[in-house]
Amino acid sequence: MKTICVYCGSNAGSKPVYAERAAALGERIAREGMTLVYGGGNVGLMGVVADAVLAGGGQVVGVIPEQLLNLEVAHRGVTRLEVVANMHERKKRMFDLSDGFVALPGGFGTLDEMFEMLTWRQLGIGDKPCAFLDVEDFYAPLLGMIDRMVAERFLHPDQRDDLWHGEDIDAMLQWMRDYAPAQASKWLDDKRRATLR
Repeated sequence: MKTICVYCGSNAGSKPVYAERAAALGERIAREGMTLVYGGGNVGLMGVVADAVLAGGGQVVGVIPEQLLNLEVAHRGVTRLEVVANMHERKKRMFDLSDGFVALPGGFGTLDEMFEMLTWRQLGIGDKPCAFLDVEDFYAPLLGMIDRMVAERFLHPDQRDDLWHGEDIDAMLQWMRDYAPAQASKWLDDKRRATLR
């Protein structure tokens, strides 16, 4: 794994521990010699993780849409800043640049980006690992909702198991290195043909 994409908040959150975890991840990315791909901002957790990689001598590629250049305050100190036309291009470009995806705590944008990658994986568009790096159970309710999707037969259990969730950076990176995509079909039974007619 040479490049890792991190999705996270453009706000810092209510607890110092969020920034501490973002910095720890950034330091580890630099120490491992990996390149960070992220949303290109210098505010919130986005700025923290990018600054930590840079401080550790690592490479950082930011990808930011034109409309967010000023709103998210583009980070002008990154190794490379790519400006794209819109959010759709941003997500596709980040996908192309990255070997795997990590979500730190964040808001709508963080979930939008990560769930698009999970959906692409589910549909066989990509085969890259997706991980939720948790901080004090921030993502526990979300994982509970995903478990409900499995219980209610909207999601195959193998695809639920196709994402990682936890707080240990070492365990997460090892899982990402060893990752083998689930081969389960999106469809849970053969009735789909009847409903698609």
